[in-house]
Amino acid sequence: MNKPVMDQVTLQDGESANIISENIEQLKAIFAEAFGEGGVDFDTLRQLLGDEGVIDEGEEKYGLNWHGKKKARQIALTPSTGTLLPCPDDSVDWEKTQNLFIEGDNLEVLKLLQKSYAGKIKTIYIDPPYNTGKEFIYPDRFQENLDTYLKYTGQVDDEGVKFSSNTETSGRKHTNWLNMMFPRLKLARSLLSEDGIIFISIDDNEHANLKILCDDIFGQENFMGEVCRATGQTTGQDSGGLGSSFDYILVYSKNVGFDLCGLPLNEKDLTRFENEDERGKFAYDQMRKTGSNDRREDRPKLFYPVTNPDGEDVYPIAPAGYESRWRFEKKAYDRLLKDNFILWKKTKRDDKEVWWPYVKYYLEGRTKRPSPLWNDLDGNKKAARDVRALFDGKKVFDFPKPIPMIERCIQIAPNSSQDDIILDFFAGSATTAHAVMLLNAKDSGNRRHISIQLPEPVEEDSEAFSAGYKTISEISRERIKRAAKSIKKDYPEFDGDLGYKVFKLSSSNIKAWNPDRADLEETLLSHQEHLVEGRSEQDILFELLLKRGIDLAVPIESKTVIGKNIYSIGYGAVFACLHESISHDEVEGIAHAILKWHEELKPASDTHVFFRDSAFSGDVSKTNMAAILEQNGITHVRSL
Repeated sequence: MNKPVMDQVTLQDGESANIISENIEQLKAIFAEAFGEGGVDFDTLRQLLGDEGVIDEGEEKYGLNWHGKKKARQIALTPSTGTLLPCPDDSVDWEKTQNLFIEGDNLEVLKLLQKSYAGKIKTIYIDPPYNTGKEFIYPDRFQENLDTYLKYTGQVDDEGVKFSSNTETSGRKHTNWLNMMFPRLKLARSLLSEDGIIFISIDDNEHANLKILCDDIFGQENFMGEVCRATGQTTGQDSGGLGSSFDYILVYSKNVGFDLCGLPLNEKDLTRFENEDERGKFAYDQMRKTGSNDRREDRPKLFYPVTNPDGEDVYPIAPAGYESRWRFEKKAYDRLLKDNFILWKKTKRDDKEVWWPYVKYYLEGRTKRPSPLWNDLDGNKKAARDVRALFDGKKVFDFPKPIPMIERCIQIAPNSSQDDIILDFFAGSATTAHAVMLLNAKDSGNRRHISIQLPEPVEEDSEAFSAGYKTISEISRERIKRAAKSIKKDYPEFDGDLGYKVFKLSSSNIKAWNPDRADLEETLLSHQEHLVEGRSEQDILFELLLKRGIDLAVPIESKTVIGKNIYSIGYGAVFACLHESISHDEVEGIAHAILKWHEELKPASDTHVFFRDSAFSGDVSKTNMAAILEQNGITHVRSL
């Protein structure tokens, strides 16, 4: 009989898949960028499946190609060795809130969120750097992203590591920008739900490149359209060319087959619904097809007689005298007539009044198709004034986006619901988080927001710096906090979620094996303890959530048994006891406490239990713990 073994947790997980030719559509849905005009790009597919050797082979094929594209793709596929450290003191309503604010380089953070949030994000809105040469911030060594970030934020010592502007003088302006965007968008796609959608703001500097890049990553067939948005101000007037009063929003779905939701009707729209019957208010349009393709020969089956109130046959004859057609077939007309959706009205034809059929459209439940031209919303100046008002008149952020614009993006997402998760990984001034909370207050929704922002330093001569803010992420968090107070004031009856949990990107709580060959003995001794010194039990717990693919907002409960804290995560999906020492005599008591709690919670999925590897007094204690739990149905017992 084999003895129960307590597996030790490693930092890497792997999975494989067998794809055969009959599953080509499924393959395309997973690896959209491996398909182009000529079918499957097998080099790209090989790389996506983990073959690093393809990076140095041959030339890139048709599409948007640039120096470093293969390397950028590989970066997206390389797992992060970091973690997200919880920061309750920087948070608002830590215990209850479902919203997240994550400070860190979004490339690493997007990697860390994959297990917990893949396929769960309904809407992504991002306002990435436009690459004007002034605002673009990127790691100097982007292929070593976490290492660079830790040095940049002062978490490890290193001289000369900085983030810098991507100027024209670098000679790689577009290349650097594409290398920055490519892996981030690739990771973003995997986070989207099957009916998910992404909105990306951009201007002329990278508009053309972004369109082709998104076709590559999301698939041309998933291009939902492009919004032309009036900014409310004209730029580039001194360039000698045309000035610009617009920027753009590229819209891509994750998959085909999902339509955008309609928008609520505005006051002007409502004026059309001036008629009313027992069913409610309605508008009407004539039943004859107008505009293009309105002739009988275009749709012969839609040319047929209908009977007017005087018992006479009426045919779809255009005012110009030619034979036209109705909007739908005879069966549909009969059904609409029976249900009282057909309205007959007298109209003038050839100097005489005649009966003419119209179709009723009722107001209840009606929306309108979103237009690609958004010139009916607040512009950037209004957005800037709104942020200033929140910050007591101080200009703490340049060029924030308008709240109504992001509200509209959220509303028109396919199958949009009040429980959606909305992600913004270039959070900036946190307009997206503000928009989500405000929309929830307006319609009593439960939408959640996840914001990711680099702790980019503010300029020392700026109003933001004078006001006490050292980084953009500090401004972001403060914006959410102040927006929440404003919303509560304007909507006092709203009792929804106005808080946020703060996490900060850092290195893993689990020590990586990186031996010092000059002193191997000391290195071996130092790895008797596998956890990083100084990290709290809470730090380790949240890394477990990330490694196990559990939502960072799930409840964490604790009980004290024999002086040791035992944690239940996600209603029993994970149990953990991370005390630094567990004696042989304490093993049975802790094991039975976990089993009792497990029986009470009755989790739907397999339960995993974690202990600190160095906590046990010896292998016998560790084996006994695993044996007791395994004999009672908990087989996934691991040490850290």
